[in-house]
Amino acid sequence: MKILLVEDEKDLAKSIVQYIAKENYKIDVAFDYSEAEDMILTRSYECALIDLMLPDGSGFELLKILKKVQPECGIIIITAKNTLDDKILGFDIGADDYLTKPFHLAELNARLKSLIRRKNFKGTNEIIINEITIDPNKREVKINDKIIDLTKREYDILLFLVTNKERVLTKETIVEHVWGEDSNIFNNFDFVYTHIKNLRKKLIENGCSDYIHSVYGIGYKFSLNIKNESFK
Repeated sequence: MKILLVEDEKDLAKSIVQYIAKENYKIDVAFDYSEAEDMILTRSYECALIDLMLPDGSGFELLKILKKVQPECGIIIITAKNTLDDKILGFDIGADDYLTKPFHLAELNARLKSLIRRKNFKGTNEIIINEITIDPNKREVKINDKIIDLTKREYDILLFLVTNKERVLTKETIVEHVWGEDSNIFNNFDFVYTHIKNLRKKLIENGCSDYIHSVYGIGYKFSLNIKNESFK
């Protein structure tokens, strides 16, 4: 799960990252408007935590940009401003939740989990697609109620593909999402093929239909429209 945190208070940002990182989220942090805008325009996120009061711009404007270029991204406003007008404006623009400073990190984490469930998992704790059941809290995958053994990377790739089903994901996007900051060390992304090949093999051997497809020259997608085609 990829999250953007926009917060100019560096100590608070550090505390938030340390607290929610234990949930195995991938977190990008922007400390000002311009840095956040660049990340929004060049990277993909499932959820964003946005402070309204930034040193070089308005969080409301970032919210507008994010809803335009990434309309499916969930948004939680975190701010010291606690006026009704600000809350109404935030919700009108597209925010999903509003948390006023100071707040407990446990509450932020709970609201984040709730938002992610609503956005990606239709309010449930599990993702169920035909014979596949994924429990994000346990990081557990079952095929026909049988737990299968996946590596951390295989699990993260499967979850990313499933939550973006029917969308083509480039190798670069997969690496940036799953490997996070470590993605900068790679000269190319051909190694993604090996991880996906191993993941696909484990799924099929455990009785899963072949949902992972290669899109030649671009990347991969998880599709319920099963096709008899070669895997590249």
